[in-house]
Amino acid sequence: MRLYHIIPALLSISTALSSYQSPQQSARETTDSQETRQLLFEEQFDKLDSTKWVMEIAPAPASSVYVKDGKLWMDTYGGVTVWLNHQLEGNIEIEYERTVVLDSGANDRVSDLNQFWMATDPNRDSLFSRSGIFEEYDSLSLYYVGMGGNTNTTTRFRKYEGTGEKPLLYERDDQLLEANRTYHIRTVVKDGTTSFWVDGELVFSHEDPEPLTKGYFGFRSTYSRHSIDALKIYQIE
Repeated sequence: MRLYHIIPALLSISTALSSYQSPQQSARETTDSQETRQLLFEEQFDKLDSTKWVMEIAPAPASSVYVKDGKLWMDTYGGVTVWLNHQLEGNIEIEYERTVVLDSGANDRVSDLNQFWMATDPNRDSLFSRSGIFEEYDSLSLYYVGMGGNTNTTTRFRKYEGTGEKPLLYERDDQLLEANRTYHIRTVVKDGTTSFWVDGELVFSHEDPEPLTKGYFGFRSTYSRHSIDALKIYQIE
């Protein structure tokens, strides 16, 4: 056989071998990129349903939570938490869109895109017993992110221990807020690790030796005006 017949055949075999994936490789990549999700809850905010949502608003003038134009609005001078009245459990994923509005509103300030998740109260049967003042939540067990806190100077991740302790586990100064920008927020709880993502970028990931495996989710803020839309919560494998 002549050499110029052998070379193309060898090249063809080499190409086939380089593109081959074992069944194990193929399955792993499929699992990583196409994680199975089951939709548990979806909210487009056509109305503010008090059976679904619990509002805790610190007593202050010109403070309210309402629905307008298919969005949830938190427009408050003081602290505010809006809880989803549904306990989550196991591996979950939460995603929504959120904008910190800066215009001519009385409470407009670029600050405090915050949230609680996997929240429980070790000392009470009912979680929903607070006024919206931030310090009243210290006794809860939960995960917390404050993005653009302290007038948009800090972004922090804490775990509340349920004892009054809430250690600061991570902090970043390169993930602050932009006025009137709509962010896609994604939070994952999976197999003992929780992570917080913004516009597809991983901001925090915490592998918890004593993970929180069930609890409530809440939007949180203070002295600012936020719009929230397109909330979806999934059960994941």
